[in-house]
Amino acid sequence: MSAPILTDNEVREWIARNVPITDVAGKRLLLIVPDSTRTAPLPLLWDALFKHLKPHVASLDVLIALGTHPPMSEVQICKLLGIEDMERMRLFFQTQFFNHEWDNPESLATIGVLSEEDTARASNGLLSKTVPVQINKLILDYDQLMVLGPVFPHEVVGFSGGNKYFFPGISGPDLLNFFHWLGALITNVGIIGVKSTPVRDVVNMAAKMIPRERRALTFVVTSDGTARLHGMFYGTPEQAWSDAADLSGTVHIKRMEKPFKTVVSCSPKMYDELWTAGKCMYKLEPVVEDGGELIIYAPHLDMVSITHGKHIMEIGYHCRDYFVKQWDKFKDHPWGVLAHSTHVRGSGTYEEGVEKCRVQVTLASQIPREVCESINLGYRDPATINLDDYAGREDEGILLVWKAGEQLYRLKD
Repeated sequence: MSAPILTDNEVREWIARNVPITDVAGKRLLLIVPDSTRTAPLPLLWDALFKHLKPHVASLDVLIALGTHPPMSEVQICKLLGIEDMERMRLFFQTQFFNHEWDNPESLATIGVLSEEDTARASNGLLSKTVPVQINKLILDYDQLMVLGPVFPHEVVGFSGGNKYFFPGISGPDLLNFFHWLGALITNVGIIGVKSTPVRDVVNMAAKMIPRERRALTFVVTSDGTARLHGMFYGTPEQAWSDAADLSGTVHIKRMEKPFKTVVSCSPKMYDELWTAGKCMYKLEPVVEDGGELIIYAPHLDMVSITHGKHIMEIGYHCRDYFVKQWDKFKDHPWGVLAHSTHVRGSGTYEEGVEKCRVQVTLASQIPREVCESINLGYRDPATINLDDYAGREDEGILLVWKAGEQLYRLKD
């Protein structure tokens, strides 16, 4: 489906018309935005929102929804929002920028608990566990929380965005680990690009416990990586997300006639570790044929994960059943890391001590061969790959995706 593309002026006019001043007048407002691992025209949106809202609010600050990603410096945050050095001092001196600290208990507030009955009901019986609901305690200093973020097909929750900017965006580790593993049990292929999922139910259930007003400005970017907008939606996080997910499903899902024996999935530079570059597998796993190979081509990438590398090096990359059938061995590792592992490695079986993964996953990066092999991934020297050799060969069962990680590829049937 073809959807119109908004010009910059149309974006500004849309915000002026559709984000009511009455919603925020006199309030302390905390804007929650993604980090640099998402394609989004944040400089345009930030500038338009700031000019529209700042004269009417008591305060306007920004919290980066890092999840478990590394923190950003103020210089990086200003670049993310398109703020020049002199502007920071002249126009935005009253605005505070914060990084979420998921692993600092002192930065978190417990706002409720999901009971065993809650989690069992939401997960359709897959998991039954009492989970504290923790969130960045900065939210308690504000009257309203406004999410500003894109919506894409997502491997854990079906479609990203909306209340996901609270959980896991600014949440504590317990809930984060719980629902990431829930998504892994359902599997990437079973959940990605599906609007109604048990994980989304858990996220929405936790968000209802937030003791502050919640709003969201969601948007859908073009699939060509240029960060232009097809559509924008404002309202409660639930409704704004729902409308954006409907549009994302028409512009971010590419349906293919048949699977491919070889897929070269090129990682954009915004994925600077395998923790995020794994999206190059998530979005393309559905169109790799049984026994085929997916190559994550990332010559700029030189690390597995800053935050989670130690755990990944201990457990490696494996299919879901490898962990499920040896649960006592792995249950004390962070469940979010186990989930990442299964999503990168894809579907497979584990029977009588033998793991058989459906797809060979090969990493072409600066990470050495011995490291790749130790974590159960294939290795290719990126210097040996000429991307032009893979282009235009779909009829031969070879697919090259230049900017992977956000558009979902799925078979037509």
